[in-house]
Amino acid sequence: MASLISSVAWVKRGIAVEQPTKYVLDEQELERVSALARIELEDAKKELERAQKASASMGRGAEGDEADDADEDEDEWVDEDEIENVKDTDDNAMDEDVPMDEEPAPSSEAIAGKPDGEDLAKYNLDNYDEEDDMPAMGPFSNIKGLTYYRNNDEDPYITLKEDEEDNEREELQILPSDNLLVAAKTEDEISQLEIYVYDESEDNLYVHHDLMLPSFPLCLEWLDFPPISSPTAKTPDGQLRQFGNYIAVGTLEPEIEIWSLDVVEAMYPDMVLGRPDKTAAHVPTPLGTGKKKRKKTKHREVSDAYHVDAVLSLSWNKTHRNLLASASADRTVKLWDLSRDPTINGEGGEGEGALRSFSVHKDKVQSVQWNDKEPTVLLTGSYDRTVRTFDTRAPEAGVGALVGADVEALRWDPWEAHSFYVSLENGIVLNFDARTLPTNAATPSPARFTLSAHDGAVSALDVNPHIPGCIATGGTDKVVKIWNIVEDADFKKRQVSLVTSRDLGVGKVFSVAWSPDDPLTLAAAGSKAKLQVWEVGANAGARKVLGPKAAAAGRMVKEKQSGGVIGVATDDEDSSGDEAGHE
Repeated sequence: MASLISSVAWVKRGIAVEQPTKYVLDEQELERVSALARIELEDAKKELERAQKASASMGRGAEGDEADDADEDEDEWVDEDEIENVKDTDDNAMDEDVPMDEEPAPSSEAIAGKPDGEDLAKYNLDNYDEEDDMPAMGPFSNIKGLTYYRNNDEDPYITLKEDEEDNEREELQILPSDNLLVAAKTEDEISQLEIYVYDESEDNLYVHHDLMLPSFPLCLEWLDFPPISSPTAKTPDGQLRQFGNYIAVGTLEPEIEIWSLDVVEAMYPDMVLGRPDKTAAHVPTPLGTGKKKRKKTKHREVSDAYHVDAVLSLSWNKTHRNLLASASADRTVKLWDLSRDPTINGEGGEGEGALRSFSVHKDKVQSVQWNDKEPTVLLTGSYDRTVRTFDTRAPEAGVGALVGADVEALRWDPWEAHSFYVSLENGIVLNFDARTLPTNAATPSPARFTLSAHDGAVSALDVNPHIPGCIATGGTDKVVKIWNIVEDADFKKRQVSLVTSRDLGVGKVFSVAWSPDDPLTLAAAGSKAKLQVWEVGANAGARKVLGPKAAAAGRMVKEKQSGGVIGVATDDEDSSGDEAGHE
């Protein structure tokens, strides 16, 4: 499996706790994990104990190392009698060094044949070690009075003690001026969430911690609503928390995992949405006899309670904060209530699984997004080459448009409640006015403007929330582009111009995301499993074009002195260098 980052999500400054907590595995957590995983409590204990033993054996401490050294020392001891026997039997054997005090005295025949000056017997070497009564002389005469301590904590003369807990606390600290960036990364067939810290003032980006995932991640969505099954959903006095710091993950598996970003070394998510009961299974059914080289598969039987195929897109409702929408390859869009128990027991009881399920497309639903200005309205795009927008209270009354190619990404315009952008597989970006769309999506509907953005699929799209008429696109041509949209005085025509473009060195671009705090800071990632932060304000042309628009919106564009691209620094490169490319 290739290494890549499929999705990136920002966390606004001041959201993350300053001191993340360590994951605690206790009886209560075991019960929660067994309930979410649908396994027996005893089985969960055994699995977790086995994982802990494996982890301990991989990182043994000093005692284990000393034991290994002792074993090695024992292997090195040899019998001196055996050495003498070998010498006697083999005159060509290599001479072996022995300690001086154990060296045998020379034979009388050997002494008789030597001059008096060469006679070693007069030195009394046999009793050399017993001469301890002589007074010690020289600068090291007091060396026997020195005391050795195993570490600095036991030495009373060292007043500045090393505190491992303080050092660890300092390493994990997240300042209120720091952003978090979450990347859905797969490398060497291992999938994980990498949580980065981005310090804008120092142009510093580094990995803070990571979370292992059981399956290939496809999409991310940040939310601040504590899921009901989260161990951090309640305060110590039993009150429900109102806010938190969580990331929802959609994977190749037909389930949605929600993780807390304020807990490090977590072993299991805070909530799992869409896990069916034990009698259901996500297994595709092949068609035909199997004699053909290329098999076709039937569409899996759709369920209203959970997805039966990969989750391709997620969107959190910022107004109704307990609602999460998901789009899937099973051709459905589902609505989840995070304040309800996600357990599905298979009995079909009311209130189990997904809150609502919408079948508004005939093929895989690639993207979904809530309208922030109209919090009950959803926008969806599909491989059936249509986009649809509908009110979740009356989905049958929705409107749509035929776009002519597979949809890659879509975004509502935060500056116009009725406007949205759609990026396509053929390299085109379209802008529509939802008020002019027909109820029948098969009916052609002209876009307000068409932009030929990339040579290849426009796989990434985002609209700047700080500057009106500014969008970012990324494509399989490995280029990230910034566009400026200007309205004419009559508000009927729009002019689109390219502000700047850059190859950020991330390979094929799969995700671009504007910072929630800085007007011209953009994160991008792609097929090289590399995350880069682009300070677009470092480009003089971009500041000239977008600076006045940012000022009119009440935002200031900072002039950057660095090269503009910030990545994770390595030993052989600088984090703010221009390795990624040139403007």
